[in-house]
Amino acid sequence: MIVIIAALVSAILWNVMTWLLGIPSSSSHALIGGIIGAVAIGAGFQEIHLAGVLKVVLTLFISPILGFVVGIIFANIIYAASWKASPKINGVFKKLQVVTSLGLALSHGTNDAQKTMGIITLGLVISGVQKTFSVPFWVVLVCALTIALGTSVGGWQLIRTLGSKFYKIRPVHGFASQATSAAVILTASLLGGPVSTTQVVSTAIMGVGAAERMSKVRWGVAGEIASAWLFTIPSTALLAAGIYWLIEVGVPAIIKLF
Repeated sequence: MIVIIAALVSAILWNVMTWLLGIPSSSSHALIGGIIGAVAIGAGFQEIHLAGVLKVVLTLFISPILGFVVGIIFANIIYAASWKASPKINGVFKKLQVVTSLGLALSHGTNDAQKTMGIITLGLVISGVQKTFSVPFWVVLVCALTIALGTSVGGWQLIRTLGSKFYKIRPVHGFASQATSAAVILTASLLGGPVSTTQVVSTAIMGVGAAERMSKVRWGVAGEIASAWLFTIPSTALLAAGIYWLIEVGVPAIIKLF
């Protein structure tokens, strides 16, 4: 249980920090890094299944590339189909974004919420509350309500980063990037692949902009986000290891002093 607590606290602290800085970071990467760091210090590296870690990491790193490529392809199809259209077509894309927004929200729940459900169920099994790894309905309900609550609160700094810092996003860009993201994430969920919705959405936005012209995208902002992604797993692994040591060794030592 200490391993799970250390991993979760590490991921939460990293997510809050990047949220305050307005950097779209991957909560999936943070969770994976936290688990690796906590297990490594709590039980040793030999307890980490490298084949499983490799599968997860490959999925997490391939999905953003798919988001970028599919974004370019889908945007080019839209541009080709509507090149003779009047500016009024932006109104059509704006209305269609209601549908793609719902699709993206659904895909987010089918992937991100499942990871939380898995961690909670793991805790139930480890603590002896359950003998088998089956997700109770109340866990599904709590995770659904919590992810909806977090979405409704809104991280405005993150919204501004994705909505305006890459380039000036028009309804056609929003429609294309949302449809692309939803398609990639839903496909990954159906195949059982854990992906970072943050990464997929970010790269889809970049792909849609690059389809219009490469110079349209502010690649400096993209570089900053990519750097945060690369640092997430090692940073949260070290942080989780430190938190585990603090709970297991540091706190009991302090208590003994008094």
